[in-house]
Amino acid sequence: MTQHRTTDIAVIGAGVVGMTIALRLAQAGREVVLIDPAPPGMGASYGNAGTVADYAVMPVGTPGVLRNLPSLMFDRNSPLSIRHTALPSLAPWLMRFARQCLPGHAARNAQAIAALLATASPSWRDLAAEIGGAALMQQRGCLYLYQTEVALRGAAADLDQRRRLGIAVETLDPAQVAALEPGLPAAAGGAFFPQARFLTDPGRMMQLLAGAVTTAGVELLAARVEQLQRLVDGVALTGPGLQLHARTVVIAAGAHSRRMAAMAGDAVPLDTERGYHVEWEMPQPKLSRPVCPTARGFYLCPMDGRLRVAGTVELGGLTAPPSPHRIARLVEGARTIFPDLGAPDREWMGFRPSMPDSLPVIGPSRAGAEVIHAYGHGHIGLTLAPITARLVCDVIAGRPTEVDMAPYLPGRF
Repeated sequence: MTQHRTTDIAVIGAGVVGMTIALRLAQAGREVVLIDPAPPGMGASYGNAGTVADYAVMPVGTPGVLRNLPSLMFDRNSPLSIRHTALPSLAPWLMRFARQCLPGHAARNAQAIAALLATASPSWRDLAAEIGGAALMQQRGCLYLYQTEVALRGAAADLDQRRRLGIAVETLDPAQVAALEPGLPAAAGGAFFPQARFLTDPGRMMQLLAGAVTTAGVELLAARVEQLQRLVDGVALTGPGLQLHARTVVIAAGAHSRRMAAMAGDAVPLDTERGYHVEWEMPQPKLSRPVCPTARGFYLCPMDGRLRVAGTVELGGLTAPPSPHRIARLVEGARTIFPDLGAPDREWMGFRPSMPDSLPVIGPSRAGAEVIHAYGHGHIGLTLAPITARLVCDVIAGRPTEVDMAPYLPGRF
């Protein structure tokens, strides 16, 4: 039975970004309803690589990617691929993406990402401690692995740019890589990001965050928002079993946000990356920190009682079934590192919200501040959840924000 309800703030989307926003708003004394048809913290918030990637300042679109874009898109074994059936609908997004790969755009996008990431690691440390998840948060750094001398030399410019943007990174020779991770096969070298943190169980951390949200007084509604309509005194949200009036609405629905943004009056070029992971159960994973074999574009992630292999980029929308080929590529790639791996114990696919410039959409709607945007974080949604929550709270309260919001506003398009 549909109930006619009112609330101060409605947050659409109970992923890590939406939950963290709801938590901070409730702690500020606001009445908050959190709406999602799925259980809190599922989807990409659960299935990611677990890295608090404060080093991930480089946008997906760079001049190097632009040079290799045709081969990247149409090579089925590439870390970045496109489902050919989705190509017509993706064409406008791809044109915007190509433009963002140009040197000037890529440099500005990197600076804007770095501004958001500056406090990511301590922010997650504090959030984890607050919700009882300190034991799930490890600071052991992250290792990029280069299999050939050519790849290692080719990474030098990228690593130097990260250093200029304030990222601590150490270049390792083969002996140093082996000392750091003796279970890995021989490599030409590595790049070590010592300040990076990771979650040993993202799903468990999401459960703890959901518990903190409800303890703070946030009401969870298991419902799907199908219509968003601006009113004189707020916003009406309706769907099956849902009829809610809110003075302010925060759209934090990740890859599902574009339709609601359009209803709010904002044409946002959001599309969907389909991410995959496979897992092998093992009491003692053979690694002590996340490792990225850069040529393959995935992460080897040691988690509690299992090894998770997560990553690659597949542009293919929200409706196509999982690609067995992408799963097979992850398994094959993992076996090049650990040849004794058998069949994986589980596999997963989820959706990332992807913007052509790799910048999230955060801030008030162009049509009025009754609607606030908070999505489009791409590969770093987990990492940026605490920062996004602070920015949204400041925008709603009318306070100055810790960073210049101009690069992230929906009106930038």
